Formats: sequence, C-alpha cells, structure tokens
Amino acid sequence: MSTFNEIITAEEEELLQRFYKHTNNAVSTGNRLSDLAKKFRLHTEQLLCSVGFNVNAKFLPEILPILGFATFNELVQERNHIFTSDIYKRLSLDNVLKIYDVIKSDPETLQVMQYLLRSRLEKVESRIEATVNSLIIDKYKAEIRAIYNGGIASIEFAEERLKKSNSGFRALVNEVSIIVESKMIPAGEIFFRDSILPEEKRKLVNKGLIPKELIQSRINDESIMLEEKKVLLDYMRTHRET
Repeated sequence: MSTFNEIITAEEEELLQRFYKHTNNAVSTGNRLSDLAKKFRLHTEQLLCSVGFNVNAKFLPEILPILGFATFNELVQERNHIFTSDIYKRLSLDNVLKIYDVIKSDPETLQVMQYLLRSRLEKVESRIEATVNSLIIDKYKAEIRAIYNGGIASIEFAEERLKKSNSGFRALVNEVSIIVESKMIPAGEIFFRDSILPEEKRKLVNKGLIPKELIQSRINDESIMLEEKKVLLDYMRTHRET
C-alpha cells in the first residue's frame, strides 16, 4: 500500500503517531511542508490531500502546526485548490480514485465534493480540449466512471451534465450509458430528452435499453432533429422482426 493510501485511511491514533515524530522539526515554516513530504516520499500536493481528505484529520488539531497551518479550514482550502486544479500531475489517477473511495462514507466531505467536482472536471476538460492528450482522456474516462459507480455523483450533478445540449465530453466517455448503468436515471427517461446527442441515443438503443415502441414514438415526434431520426430509423430497419 502506498504512503498516500496509508495516510488518507489512517485512524486518529495512527495519523497522530505518523506526524508526532516531526513535532520538533527545526525546518523553517516555509520549507516545513516540502521537507515533510520528502520524508513521506510524497509530493506536497499528495501529502496535503491525503491528510485533508482523511475523515479523521479534522479531530486532530495537533498535526496542523506540523504541516504549517493554523486551522483545519486553511488546510481544507489548500486541499480543495489542489484537488480542483491538478490534472493527474502531482495527484495520480490512483490518488484521485482513492479520495473518492474514502470520502463517500463521510456525508460532510461528500457534500463539499459536489461543488469541487464541477470545477475539477471543467479544468480537466479544458486541458483535453487544448492538448487532445490520449493519456489524460483515458484517465478522465476512468474518473467519470468512478464518480458514478462509486456513489460520488448526486442526481443534481447528473442532471446538470445531461442538460448540456452539445456535450462532446459526455459522449466521449459514454457518460449517458454510465448514468443508466448506475441506475441513477432510467434509460427511457433520458432517451426522450432533446439535449441527448443522436450518437448517445444510438448507444442506448444498440444496448437494447429502449423498447421498440418507445423508439417508434420518438421517430413519430416531428420536432426531433433529422440526424436523430436517421439514427433511430436505421436501428429499426436493421432490427426489423421477420
């Protein structure tokens, strides 16, 4: 197990013991955090997030001076900034997934995460737009799946994502199917939404998630886009009962 995982999951006594030996650290405040991170063989960003997202850390004010913070709120603010701005550089994908796994059992932090997610994903998506980096795309896909399957995403989060009418990123990660698979919103309800792209609907029908009578009902709707109608008609033709 990595040191990051050990710190983020540590109970109060274990966490206190890990930092207690550094209470007499003579290093100046400015260098204390980086020096401590090196001792744990972590980046400073990893150290702050492993402590900051540990659900027991808020009960241990003793460790705050060791990290160079006066209050736990100061640590939380820095933790939030790192989490929302780091794009798989100092925090690895495994680190991010471990954060999600840990905080899902803590209602207070889970509620905060609903706000952090929006900012974090916007930054990841902006990086993908700018670089079209396949490694980042693969990690982004894994993170989105973990957010839904791990119980991190709220219904409000999912609805906000589904309302985006031209979401290429949603289609990129097959997010509609992930939402359906997580049983958050029924496939039939999503299928009739105008904001869902034709290609996304193609994937739903190809998976057999939409009854043919619903597909025909959508085809009969004169207000749908021609591209969507073509997708649905093609499906009905190739799956016509003989």
